[in-house]
Amino acid sequence: MTSLTAFPLADPDLAERLALRLALVEERLRDAVTNVDPLADDASRHLVNAGGKRLRPLLTLLAAELGDGSRREVVDAAVVVELTHLATLYHDDVMDSAPLRRGAPAAHEVWGNSVAILTGDLLFARASATVAGLGPDAVRIQAATFERLCLGQLHETVGPRPEDDKVAHYLQVLADKTASLIATSARFGAMFAGCRPDVVATVTGFGEKIGVAFQLADDVIDLTSDGDVTGKTPGTDLRERVPTMPALLLRARAAGPDATDADRRLVAVLDGDLSDDGDLAEAVAALRVHPVVGETRDRAVALAQAAVRELDPLPAGPVKDALVSFADALVDRAS
Repeated sequence: MTSLTAFPLADPDLAERLALRLALVEERLRDAVTNVDPLADDASRHLVNAGGKRLRPLLTLLAAELGDGSRREVVDAAVVVELTHLATLYHDDVMDSAPLRRGAPAAHEVWGNSVAILTGDLLFARASATVAGLGPDAVRIQAATFERLCLGQLHETVGPRPEDDKVAHYLQVLADKTASLIATSARFGAMFAGCRPDVVATVTGFGEKIGVAFQLADDVIDLTSDGDVTGKTPGTDLRERVPTMPALLLRARAAGPDATDADRRLVAVLDGDLSDDGDLAEAVAALRVHPVVGETRDRAVALAQAAVRELDPLPAGPVKDALVSFADALVDRAS
């Protein structure tokens, strides 16, 4: 499923332009992951061939419509952000022991952890080669984004310090691990379309907020959707003790003065052995109906609304409308 299938645009001319450019991005992505070495070629193509919504390149192309979206550099930038995203998925799936990605076996399940990690590194290298052609400013932005991606993963892996607020820590992880690249996607689009600095700043702020909202919506979807829909095994984060907002909110409730016996029992279930698929499914089912899932959804909606307010300085028109629809669609998935 492509971005334009998942998030149809109201303006037919805009939709047609973006569809043509997304097709070019897709072609360039497949060229970028091609390798002479057969193993590197197969492993690099694995996630590209599995598909995906291409949200980040879509946002690059959409933000570019605020300026001259036909520039060659815009497509290059869209390829860079998707290559970077794909690279992080290879690494994330190893660290999270995720068996599935986009409905297909994760790369580490096919080739092992070392090959999966090295394949992610290869894709980062290809992204770096492409961004180098966009100039030193683009290289600096890409490097800063890559740093935030690494810090987000590091802080998720290590966890909060005893004195840290666990929810605030988690939101910072999401800002670094997810929102940083989404913000850069919008920033690159406006930059390379020749937009004014204030427009670039506006869409960057939008991307930062919508990125966190997107991940909170994913936390809800991970519990409430069927694995056939998401392409991932529901509850994998619970099994691997990876924090998510519903689990964090539940633990905060269970430790508070208003905790119920049901809250404490559910925490005990999450802390138990979830290696058996049946036990994991029961834990997911129990958490799915707890009020903390609705609270997480409400947080995602509030952040999406804040992201839309970032767009206030932009002129009214189909591009602004499409950005608003983009924000709405990302969190509507969790409804």
